Amino acid sequence: MPHLTSSGTRLSATGADRLGFGIPGYAHPLLAPFEWAELTRPGAPLHWVVLNVADGPGALPDPHCLEAAGRLRNAGVRVLGHLDLAHGERSFGDIVADARHFTDWYRVDGFLLDRCPVERAELAQVRRTTATLDAMTGGGHLVLGHGTHPYAGYAEAADQLVTFSGPWSDYRWSQVAEWTADYPPERFAHFVHGVPRTHLEEATRIARWQGAGTIFFTDRGSPDARKEQSCPYEALPGYWDEIVSQIGPGVSE
Repeated sequence: MPHLTSSGTRLSATGADRLGFGIPGYAHPLLAPFEWAELTRPGAPLHWVVLNVADGPGALPDPHCLEAAGRLRNAGVRVLGHLDLAHGERSFGDIVADARHFTDWYRVDGFLLDRCPVERAELAQVRRTTATLDAMTGGGHLVLGHGTHPYAGYAEAADQLVTFSGPWSDYRWSQVAEWTADYPPERFAHFVHGVPRTHLEEATRIARWQGAGTIFFTDRGSPDARKEQSCPYEALPGYWDEIVSQIGPGVSE
């Protein structure tokens, strides 16, 4: 598992050596057909897209999600299954069972481990989980969804870490952990909601300065609208065309 123990060149082959998008997970394809269709646009700088059927893989294969995932993979886009670690509260067996459903039903290329623990005490269990998922997918892409900077040892447990997930009002004043300087940008992802169109360039500069290679910025959600904050990433940002043009063309693998 070289990509779990070093910061070599594995990710560069995916296009993550340039700034690009990680899609945290759009709404169900029946509710967001335009969003899913946009993800197959040629030249969109996509690193990966998360498939979240029903807070995980669901109880049975969903034909609409099967079709959406198939179109993405045919277009060369990496599809990741959404696994909820519940900050370390979910059992290892439940996580692995969900992962097997994702691989058996949707042939995912890896996983986003959402609500991943951040403390040193939980690192050993997370490493056990990522090692199992790595073996299950034959070296699939693994992203730890901390949402903040975790204990530095987590950087050796997966391909990427989500080290920021939250509102623009926090992001614009955020600071990067010093230990991240030991790793290249393709190891880190930032998800930011409530980013005004007028601050897109500033947000991009912050991501580059903080060493993030994968981003998702959206104008949806706002710091004072809790109802919207629950799902700000389920639809395309209003300035999708603009930010795609700003970042430039890319490839997913």
